[in-house]
Amino acid sequence: MNFNLNENKTVNEIYKLMSQTIIPRPIAWVITEDDGVVNIAPFSYFIGLSSEPATVLISVGHKADGSEKDTLLNIRKYEKCTICMVQESDLEKMHFSSKSLNHDASESEYFNIETINDDQMFPPRIATAPVAYYCTLNQEIDLEGSATVPLVLNVEKIFVDDDIITNKETLSIKFQPIARIGKSYAFLGEDVDAPQIP
Repeated sequence: MNFNLNENKTVNEIYKLMSQTIIPRPIAWVITEDDGVVNIAPFSYFIGLSSEPATVLISVGHKADGSEKDTLLNIRKYEKCTICMVQESDLEKMHFSSKSLNHDASESEYFNIETINDDQMFPPRIATAPVAYYCTLNQEIDLEGSATVPLVLNVEKIFVDDDIITNKETLSIKFQPIARIGKSYAFLGEDVDAPQIP
């Protein structure tokens, strides 16, 4: 079946088609700050763009009332965020942190998510996250007519937990991240070796 997106498809229908077929999508657990309030929110429209320069992209929508989500508001204001990868043990807290709170309420306090502020230049990272990217805003991409704002972010620093580095010389890393598949989550814990190219 072919779906012509120019023929009366709603945003929700298009989202369902894309979110269930572009899979799995890693989850960016994005931390921002405003006046000391730590905001934590998960985003599954997230991808690495380049390693030279090191850049990633997240797409941030708006609230149901059309106003900016706190993540977008804070990144626009301070041009910084910290992105954490999510492991299995944090699935519940990550999912709960998608709940919309008032701007002056912190998901860290509301859902008891411990953070570590080990770099005063950036928002804190999730204490239990195996990997964190400390990012600055590179640019917004204007998608005409869209309520979603793609943000290109420069990766300035990467934290990797020593426990998931299997070989420091080759920078081999192994952990079990969570990904989004449609409405469900997936645990990406099993490695499959690449076939040999003849």
